[in-house]
Amino acid sequence: MLKQIQDALRQAEFDAVLITSPQNRRYATGFPSSAGVCMIDAKGGYLFTDFRYIEAAKKRIGEGFQVDMVRGSYANMVNAICNQDGIETIAYEESFMTCADHAEWEKALDANMVPMGTLLSDLRQIKTQEEIDCCIAAQRIAERALAETLNDIHAGVTEKHIAALLEFRMLDYGGEKMSFEPIVVSGQKSSMPHGVPSDKRIEPGDFVTMDFGCTVEGYCSDMTRTVAVDYATDEMDKVYHIVLRAQEAGIAAAKPGVTGALVDKAARDIIAAEGYGTCFGHSFGHGIGIDIHELPLAAPRYTKPLAAGNIISAEPGIYIPGRFGVRIEDMLVITPDGCRDLTNAPKQLTICK
Repeated sequence: MLKQIQDALRQAEFDAVLITSPQNRRYATGFPSSAGVCMIDAKGGYLFTDFRYIEAAKKRIGEGFQVDMVRGSYANMVNAICNQDGIETIAYEESFMTCADHAEWEKALDANMVPMGTLLSDLRQIKTQEEIDCCIAAQRIAERALAETLNDIHAGVTEKHIAALLEFRMLDYGGEKMSFEPIVVSGQKSSMPHGVPSDKRIEPGDFVTMDFGCTVEGYCSDMTRTVAVDYATDEMDKVYHIVLRAQEAGIAAAKPGVTGALVDKAARDIIAAEGYGTCFGHSFGHGIGIDIHELPLAAPRYTKPLAAGNIISAEPGIYIPGRFGVRIEDMLVITPDGCRDLTNAPKQLTICK
């Protein structure tokens, strides 16, 4: 991503970027670490990290980057490069850097520090084919884990057991780590969109909602499927298919130039027309990439247009407190003429026995 960042710098009102967040460091360098600082200017990229990561970083990070082990302080090393390269203004991640850290950096640097704004977040919204392929690979692992785990869902097993099986299988099939802690909720608990798996045992007639994903090369997958155990009542069947129709409407609306608000509305209108409008309290979708939640959004107040290369979730839901809930989630990539659903898992109502 070095070239993309350098190209963006030519249009910016600063000479270099200082990257201290793990997510943006990984985006810029392709290398994951819990410690380090990245700086990029017109002359190249620089990554400074500590003893734990230096060998791996030098082996993995490609051309255009100078990789060095930190000696003394990160700020002093960055300051030396700024003076070497004639940097007068350097942008920092104001949404990540703490006030205390900013004070330390400002004291150490001769260059003037200014907020970075949206330079990196704008770049990250438009995925390259390589980034898209990583998300697809992660999604295929999650789908394989789900296909296996459906055989283990029956009355008597706990939510935690199903969550553990999903997590183990995603790791076993090649996932680096979880995109987030898996959500597995059943019965009345399925009305909680972000409920936590518990020792509750699944019962006949329960809906089981599973929201999960893993990462490949740092890029996330995200999917949700809701299944019934032993049987589904007429009401459960009705609600499930309302959610499915809402998702299909949102997917059909997703294309370049359409705002996230209009995509959300296409799905929300279907749910509201069926009398469940108050039971859909979150947005239709969010961006997915290195972070599980990033821009752009498909949400009621998001008025920016979608663009080719965006990856967003498509996840409407209906949640009836004290009764049950349904959510169905796929991942979409916006294409030049519409969108492509990256999720292959079936969406018909599944009855597990």
